[in-house]
Amino acid sequence: MGAPVRAEGGRSASGWLFQGCAIAGVGLAVGLACWPLNAIDRLQDALIGRFPAYGGSWTVPALLLALAPIATVPLLLVLQAGVLHRSAGSGLPQLLEALQRPERRDLQLAAGTTAGRLALWGAASLALLPIGREGPAAQLGAAVAHGLGRGRLSGELLAAAAGAGLAGAFNTPLMGVIFVAEELSRRFQPNLIWPSLLMAGVAAEVAGLGGQPLFALGIKATPWAEVFQAFWALPVGLGAGLLGALMAKLLVFGTALILPRARAHPLATGLAVGTALTALTLISGGQSCGDGETLLRQTLSLADLEGSGAVALGWTGAARWGALVVMRMIGPVLALAAGIPGGVIDPAFAVGGSFGGGLLELLGGPSGLGVLLGMAAGLAGATQLPVVSLAFAIRMTGSQQLLPGLLLAALLGAVVGRWLMPLPLYRALEELASDQQMHTSKQQLNADLLEREI
Repeated sequence: MGAPVRAEGGRSASGWLFQGCAIAGVGLAVGLACWPLNAIDRLQDALIGRFPAYGGSWTVPALLLALAPIATVPLLLVLQAGVLHRSAGSGLPQLLEALQRPERRDLQLAAGTTAGRLALWGAASLALLPIGREGPAAQLGAAVAHGLGRGRLSGELLAAAAGAGLAGAFNTPLMGVIFVAEELSRRFQPNLIWPSLLMAGVAAEVAGLGGQPLFALGIKATPWAEVFQAFWALPVGLGAGLLGALMAKLLVFGTALILPRARAHPLATGLAVGTALTALTLISGGQSCGDGETLLRQTLSLADLEGSGAVALGWTGAARWGALVVMRMIGPVLALAAGIPGGVIDPAFAVGGSFGGGLLELLGGPSGLGVLLGMAAGLAGATQLPVVSLAFAIRMTGSQQLLPGLLLAALLGAVVGRWLMPLPLYRALEELASDQQMHTSKQQLNADLLEREI
């Protein structure tokens, strides 16, 4: 018999086939694991619909939902300070640590740690806290791969699995792949991109079978020429990018301020944060709560597409528009700074979209275009990931005809974000977590030495 056929790199064709099937199998497992996250996301949208801002009224169930953070946040912080202390945090700083320090993978990607983080995020989401989900989703993907590989997978494959978690949670394969290259590994190489594409594609397809829509905001018609898009992308990109960057800076500052207090005094801190979130919900009629997708969906359904001056946001006057933007910024900062698992993608989208729509409404432009441009710029400003922001914005809108405007808005947002915050958000949070961990270790060491002297 002849020698087995070998592909480039010396590996046989059967070896490549086996590896491809294994990678696809990991993607399948990650996609299935994302089903509960997507189910919780859909249930959150249904609950938010009870509030007056979305056609409901202040019934007893709606009031109980508005008051839910007062009870839920203290409970979450008590759990995070106790039995679930390893599950606290968004998930992305912990994932970055696991990728950079192999000796920490068994701890950060353990099944118990992952399950605890998902439970905390699920409770927070059903209490309508204004948090995203990319942190738990990415960490879930890496944890599934780590478990299936029995701790023997390379950092590149774990990063690819984390991207598959994002792809499954948002039904966006390309976004997952780009996130791996732009943030987790910071390099574009075939041995990283190819498995990421396969894993993310399978995960997104499986997650889609679980009901996750491909275009979360529907497919938007694009009556705007490229030059027209670019004209409005300048003010929206700069303004929304600045707000996204400001939210990121406040989150890092707030985490340094609030998280140690949440660990030392979880009940009191939880009551303060929960009361503040409830107050925002009552003031806004429900527009400040949840991840922000419901707000953007409502905003676009009412948006003026031609620039005729029609009311787009449902708020009358610049004061109410500004208040909405501020509330959509403060809410996520409070929740995430307390260490509650979540993410900033959806909140940054909501801040940028709310700002962009209101700005163009005030200027007499098409508020619908402002919402779409603002989403990309807000996310790019918060994360300094313009390509990820562009891919996610196209996924949300379902229209590649918006590419010129979205590209310019995302680029401007990322530039403003880098100017205001030289260290990107996820890296800053990872560095902060490392510093706090080192400080805690020193305190424990000093306490042990003092006890020995006594």
